[in-house]
Amino acid sequence: MRSNPALKPDDTGPGAAPAARPVRAAGDRRTLPAAVAEQLRERIIQGEFPPGTRLNERALGDLLGVSRTPLREAFRLLAAEGLVRIEPNRGAQVVALSVADIREAFEVIGGLEALSCRYACERATEHEIAEIRALTYEMMASHARRDLPTYYGANREIHARISQAAHNGLLTRLYETQNVRIQNLRFVSNENRDKWDQAMREHIEMADALAARDAERLAGIMRTHLQRKCDAALKTMAHAKAPPQHPDPDPGQCMASFSADSP
Repeated sequence: MRSNPALKPDDTGPGAAPAARPVRAAGDRRTLPAAVAEQLRERIIQGEFPPGTRLNERALGDLLGVSRTPLREAFRLLAAEGLVRIEPNRGAQVVALSVADIREAFEVIGGLEALSCRYACERATEHEIAEIRALTYEMMASHARRDLPTYYGANREIHARISQAAHNGLLTRLYETQNVRIQNLRFVSNENRDKWDQAMREHIEMADALAARDAERLAGIMRTHLQRKCDAALKTMAHAKAPPQHPDPDPGQCMASFSADSP
């Protein structure tokens, strides 16, 4: 995951921010905060603004080419989604989820996506199934190239398409609302090659189960798939918080570390 040093509170020096086009809203300028929120949302999801990052208004205004008014409105939109926390006199900060938050979020998403799988097997059109299959082929190609950005895009689209293929508007809205909070956590396991290979195999199995309209199989694969994502996210969090190890740890320390990581 990338970090953006331009958004640290005191780091706004020349060259700190990556190049970015000024945000432009389509049509009515009242949609500008939504356009700014979309830019920020994608950067948060992609890990450019990691959990806990304080969003510096001046640096972001320069980066996105907008004034503070639409930027603050965008912060409020993201706060409503649970991505950003706004603190009085301190500004906005990317939300850092706790272990309990992550477990609960993945439990809810797992249930919503498993339900979407069941309805999609019943209600999806042949065209929708073919589109999901085509996206799976795109994922396979990007996986073979080790092209993570393209893989991520196809992956996100497949999960969204399965939700839409359930043809239940309320279910889709609930999924979208909850998913945005943990979107950046869903792909952390792909930084490990073996886990990425496993995720790719599961997506191929999902496409096969959907084509066969096997609701039980598809829902089961999806739950397992998301449980793996949850486990990977929690393990990444644990490693990030762990104190650095002594260069030459004693055997007791090694055994304790091994036991903690063992199933």
